[in-house]
Amino acid sequence: MKIFSTEQIKQIDEYTIIHEPVSSVNLMERAANQLFKWVISRFDRKHHIYIFAGPGNNGGDGLALARMLSFERYKPEVFFVKLTSQTSKDWESNLKRLKNETEVPFKSIVTINQFPDIAEEGIIIDAIFGSGLSRPAEGLAAEIIRKINKCHSAKISIDIPSGLFGEDNSTNNCENIINADFTLAFQFPKLAFMFPENEKFTGEWTILPIGLDHGIIERTGTQYTFLDNSLVSPLIQPRNKFDHKGIFGHGLLIGGSYGKMGAVVLGAKASLRTGIGLITCHIPAGGNLILQCSVPEAMAIHDRSEKLISATGSPDNYSAVGFGPGIGTGPETQNALHDLLLKCNKPLVIDADGLNILSQNKEWLELLPSGTVLTPHPKEFERLAGESPDSYSRLKKQSEFSQRFKCIVVLKGAYTCITAPDGHVWFNNTG
Repeated sequence: MKIFSTEQIKQIDEYTIIHEPVSSVNLMERAANQLFKWVISRFDRKHHIYIFAGPGNNGGDGLALARMLSFERYKPEVFFVKLTSQTSKDWESNLKRLKNETEVPFKSIVTINQFPDIAEEGIIIDAIFGSGLSRPAEGLAAEIIRKINKCHSAKISIDIPSGLFGEDNSTNNCENIINADFTLAFQFPKLAFMFPENEKFTGEWTILPIGLDHGIIERTGTQYTFLDNSLVSPLIQPRNKFDHKGIFGHGLLIGGSYGKMGAVVLGAKASLRTGIGLITCHIPAGGNLILQCSVPEAMAIHDRSEKLISATGSPDNYSAVGFGPGIGTGPETQNALHDLLLKCNKPLVIDADGLNILSQNKEWLELLPSGTVLTPHPKEFERLAGESPDSYSRLKKQSEFSQRFKCIVVLKGAYTCITAPDGHVWFNNTG
């Protein structure tokens, strides 16, 4: 699934309206219907529903949702956050329908003193701002947002939590962003949803398809992709009847040290789980019993040292090489990595202490074979590339790092971020 900027999403909306064709108010109706189906699938009629609607199309979605909920005998109430007297055309159309077709209470809020009493078992629908917001919420909007955040009711944001920017929130005021329990995003996730510091705003987010034009989605370029089954499943190689271990690659895993053999055991098991044909582990001689008992499928090469890795041997007879788990950062092991970087002409993955060694010898980054895969957690990446004030800044730094050193960086997290030398970025939705 592609991740577009908020400006690109606006252009895709406009293209759909012109070329489907569908009127903008009917596209809003389509979106509201998806919201409606989600809400009634999660909450029953006993909950009073408080819809806070801004003057734009996000507010229009809220008005349309209120009408649909009323038809289904729910108890919605609309509070218009009157930031301006100017409202969108589709907003006006949905307000007219709400008043003509239902008896849903509609009240304007022009001062914070008009904020309603919210029942704890009620549901708050946040329809104040959409993804087009370009500056931090302020004034009455900020007061309403802070008041909503103090309520103990369930909070549902339409498309994006009000106050949150779609991409970079480094200049935003976090006090003035809705803390949603659920975010119902239309068609695509926002880049901001990928960052851990924004989870308190988005809560559990869900993508609701609203039928935007598939052609323009395919043709519109973006460097960001959210991985899903449709993208990953074709990469899995099917096993045929006469296949055998000799045709699915032979990996070399270099790692382990005294007291840290478990990391190599886990790495060997993981390589087998992902489908490798053969795995050989270069380990300290003293770790042989642990490895052979824990992973009998693995073959072992013993280092001359009993407790650490002091050399790597030749990688020429292997399909790919992994270096680092549980390996330590002692001088002999550092020399072993340096030697490997000079002679390795096979796909290379560097993890764990291998990354920490690189952090202590940053000039060696220039020796990385093209296409090397680095798999840091956030702190390891910080040691490699320096501190970042927020996740968006770190993403930019990570992408620049991949391009500079022609490597693939797999930054581990809830949405593991994978950056490539060509500038593309993938987020893995399974961690």
